[in-house]
Amino acid sequence: MRNGDSRVRGIAARAGGWSARHRWTAVGIWVLFVVLAVGLGSAAGRVDVKDSDQLKGETHTAAKIIEDAGIEEPAGETVLVQARDAKLTATDAEFRKAVEAVVTAVEGTGEVTEVTSPYDTRTISKDGRSALVQFDVRGDSDTAGERIEPVLKAVEGVQKEHEALRIEEIGGASMMKTFDDAFGDDFKKAEYSAVPVALGILLIAFGALVAALLPVLLAVTAIMATMGLMGVVSHVMPMSDTANSVMLLVGLAVGVDYCLFYLRREREEREAGRDGQTALRIAAATSGRAIIVSGVTVCVAMAGMLFTGLAEFEAMGLASLMVVAVAMVGSVTVLPALLSLLGERVEKGRIPFLRRRNRKRGNGGGGESRFWSAVLKGVLARPLVSVLVAAGALLAIAAPALGMKTQNLTLDQEFGDSLPIVQTYNRVNEAFPGGSDPAEVVVHAKDINAPEVKSALADFRERAISSGASRGPVEIKLHDAQNIAFVYVPLVGGSDLDKAGASLDKLRDDVRPATLGRVDGVEAPITGQVAGSKDFNDQLAGAVVPVFAFVVVFAFALMLLSFRSLTIAITSIVLNLLSVGAAYGILVGVFQHGWGASLVGAEGVGAIVTWLPLFLFVILFGLSMDYHVFVVSRIREARLRGLTTRDAITHGVVTTAGVVTSAAVIMVAVFAIFGTLSMQSMKQMGVGLAAAVLIDATVIRGVLLPAVMALLGERNWYLPKWLHRLPDLTHDESSEAIAPTARDGEGEPLRV
Repeated sequence: MRNGDSRVRGIAARAGGWSARHRWTAVGIWVLFVVLAVGLGSAAGRVDVKDSDQLKGETHTAAKIIEDAGIEEPAGETVLVQARDAKLTATDAEFRKAVEAVVTAVEGTGEVTEVTSPYDTRTISKDGRSALVQFDVRGDSDTAGERIEPVLKAVEGVQKEHEALRIEEIGGASMMKTFDDAFGDDFKKAEYSAVPVALGILLIAFGALVAALLPVLLAVTAIMATMGLMGVVSHVMPMSDTANSVMLLVGLAVGVDYCLFYLRREREEREAGRDGQTALRIAAATSGRAIIVSGVTVCVAMAGMLFTGLAEFEAMGLASLMVVAVAMVGSVTVLPALLSLLGERVEKGRIPFLRRRNRKRGNGGGGESRFWSAVLKGVLARPLVSVLVAAGALLAIAAPALGMKTQNLTLDQEFGDSLPIVQTYNRVNEAFPGGSDPAEVVVHAKDINAPEVKSALADFRERAISSGASRGPVEIKLHDAQNIAFVYVPLVGGSDLDKAGASLDKLRDDVRPATLGRVDGVEAPITGQVAGSKDFNDQLAGAVVPVFAFVVVFAFALMLLSFRSLTIAITSIVLNLLSVGAAYGILVGVFQHGWGASLVGAEGVGAIVTWLPLFLFVILFGLSMDYHVFVVSRIREARLRGLTTRDAITHGVVTTAGVVTSAAVIMVAVFAIFGTLSMQSMKQMGVGLAAAVLIDATVIRGVLLPAVMALLGERNWYLPKWLHRLPDLTHDESSEAIAPTARDGEGEPLRV
């Protein structure tokens, strides 16, 4: 490594140098890129993931049969008519009058079709106190929630006329409308509030308005460009609203972080007395290089989601990967150009009180954090004790994760009893177990009216009940023109997914083979909410090992190439896994066991939503590399200057403490916003991400990393001779930043 050479090596250094010299060109290219991306995305439109592509297995097969047949399944709705006490039953005149009033009222809206009376379909509970009026909503099921309002009002009108009865509506359209009304605005407010929260924290961190606006500006433009690119890419790989929300979260987090790292280093060098050009060159060669290493590692981690085979995960992974790549490129190109243009004006809009406090605390340029200096002094005095205590504490926190229970959350788990429709859902399931979410058997035959097919359908209906999988009624709906039949089977177990899953297994493994399975040429995949949950879990379980292996192996390889140290690569992986494990433990403790659940409004959930553990692993493994690469790069840089490893650790940790703390506070605050939402899945995601980032920025980077490196000493930089032929992706700082090459006791140059 020729540290005395003024030649600047590395993509980040060269990109930063070019941008600083061609400031307006760099800014113009970035603006043009963002405008073109947004324009192309708007023109192309976004293609969303289709139901038939959401899952593999039987759920996918069933959706594909329906799609190929051109059958548009309408949104089904149900009105529960239930006596408030045992004195009134379905055979009484008042009850019959209420049922007739419901049928007349919903038909009168003109928005429904196929209205059925419980006296015709035998949808009356065993105790005779409850009955179901069923119908379909006209038009596209995806937009049925927008047209259901008149029907809901009609049912409310009938309820007012029959106080002795409980008359309530539930179904796909009514749930869609309720959730949109109750949580749609809530979710959007959370997304929109993330930007001002980040800006407020940056104002405190920098003490200057312009400096605080730069990271937010970069993140927002990166997000805008990625949204446009998502529209174009969606024509090859469909996207989704969930992918869009995840992209916004990740984009804001990494966009602000990367800009923060770069800007802090540039300000530090300026405050150390260097001129603007030199400060920018040093920031480009050091923080810029750390951003590229971190960004590539995050992209690799996000790419792991592409191995799940789940369309929703693939969309989230690709969207996150794109926004990280865009933010990374923006950080090493347009950011140095803007800093070069602004010069000292980056300090405009100073907030005097905050500025003075930041200087005293060392949160500004090159000062050292007093708090972390004190912590580090104790850690380095007893590194072994620090490792044992910190690692032991994190392992204890992670321990509950060994008993993690994952499942797709039911309606009552997701939303609690706060919504009236959830209470209706529970009442329907209690009176008609499985009736609100029946299994759906999609039967496809060459001739659906052939005698052997009709006989098999009748046998299936009978055996579904006699086997104990269902208590009935089993409804069959024929589509003669397409030679398809839909068989709706209420599963024993209802909203209890474990019991309902056992009922589903009976249908798939026993009832179907003995009936429909005996007829040649008949396909009969079983779908529905319970089936979809099971197929999703099975596919996700099969994806865990390949995703885990891909992320860990590639992250290890990137760290090895970036730092040319086998030790650094191994410790990086171990520390990241420890922080992810601790986050899992917190999730299980709060949401599954209920420890402190009341503090976040998560009482009675009892499980972790199925998709979250793998999602958290990928996201956290990527994001935690931000801090790790930044801190270790600074330690390595100090070691190159000739400091001992212990002194380099001290310098690296305390001089990065301010930026790491600021970045972590922003991430925790943004993620915590999602932890305040009413949907438990979003709450779990927010709490899990916030807890992991907090642990990573404090216990991992402030205690475990320096303690482990102190114990290892010079072994931190160990690279076996047989690996010396690996590509050298380490960086050279500019000559102004580095003292003459450090040498060991025998006068040989240090290889770090």
